[in-house]
Amino acid sequence: MAMKLRLARGGSKKRPFYRIVAADSRMPRDGRYQERLGIYNPLLPKDSEDRVKMDMERVQYWLDQGATPTDRVARMLEAAGTLPKKDRANLKKGVPGKKAQDRAAEKAAKAAEAAEEASAE
Repeated sequence: MAMKLRLARGGSKKRPFYRIVAADSRMPRDGRYQERLGIYNPLLPKDSEDRVKMDMERVQYWLDQGATPTDRVARMLEAAGTLPKKDRANLKKGVPGKKAQDRAAEKAAKAAEAAEEASAE
């Protein structure tokens, strides 16, 4: 049984509220879970202590049992100091699109031409 530490959504429409749960990875997102480990309320300010609450003993127990946290839960555990920080790289984010690359190449070619003409005079 592959266990995951993940978020189960609750709350009403446009007012999300999440439970941090240990669940079998084959169960539905909001479905059956083994144990409730904490809560996450994204509507509270980021500096609020009530935004994320977890029972760290039980979280550590499930991690020791081999449960894998989802990306969002892993970030919360990193912020709490339970997991070591993981380097993340969004490699595609910094690369400009094809048209922008073409424009940059044209601009560089024109600048090179202008430099050659200036040095020839």
